[in-house]
Amino acid sequence: MNGFIVTANPPATTQEPAVSNGTWFPAMEPAQVRNACRLDGTVTADRLRPALMDAMLSINAELQDWADEQRTRWGYASLGDVPAPQVGGESAKVLYYRRAVHACLQADLAEAYRNLSAIPAGSGKADRVLEDLAIQVDQHRRNQRWAIADLLARPRCTVDLL
Repeated sequence: MNGFIVTANPPATTQEPAVSNGTWFPAMEPAQVRNACRLDGTVTADRLRPALMDAMLSINAELQDWADEQRTRWGYASLGDVPAPQVGGESAKVLYYRRAVHACLQADLAEAYRNLSAIPAGSGKADRVLEDLAIQVDQHRRNQRWAIADLLARPRCTVDLL
């Protein structure tokens, strides 16, 4: 057995316009998202844009109360204005936000494309492939939770007594 892994062809290099995000949360560049999330040709521009918008809306909804407080109580005009360490010339808050959106997007895409048509019929690999996909989705959701916790400066772990 060789280590060759088949992936879909990369998408055609077309200009994908930025996805605007209101005035407070940062816009997202599909090309940067595609690169950061290592998306192959199965995620076309027509598939990426709505999935990215959905991920942005999900993260925005989770952060809305916090964002409202930052605007009204402290007067910050955008997420990048909230005091935070700078890394590579960017606010850590913006980096955490992007990480949360990327993880949400990857989990959503993995769930959306989880089907048996991608697995050769009769290969006996269906259960293993579906189990691997479930693990990937869980990891992306965990990373999403961690990025949001980091952005809000809250602990990553929550423990409840049952």
